[in-house]
Amino acid sequence: MPTAKKVEPGQNFEGAMDRLEEIVEQMESGKMMLEELIVRYEEGMKLVKVCQERLASAEQRIEIITRNNAGKPIVKDFEPAVEKERVAKPDGKGETAHDEVSLF
Repeated sequence: MPTAKKVEPGQNFEGAMDRLEEIVEQMESGKMMLEELIVRYEEGMKLVKVCQERLASAEQRIEIITRNNAGKPIVKDFEPAVEKERVAKPDGKGETAHDEVSLF
């Protein structure tokens, strides 16, 4: 029975991602026996958990670092940049191409 490399709880994000990529390449090769695939899958799932924990920790640190003008720490949720549509003015001017949607 093949043995998986031990996933270290203190492993850094980059190391875990590198190992995940390695596992994916091995699994996609089609040259692994079923039992070995299962062992690699289990190791990969543990690495995914490590990565998720590291990302959550990084997000918390970023929230702490974010400060307002007075220098007091504030918590802001991360929101990816999304292009906001212009709001139509009451007189009908300022409408965008997104106002009319046709499926046909």
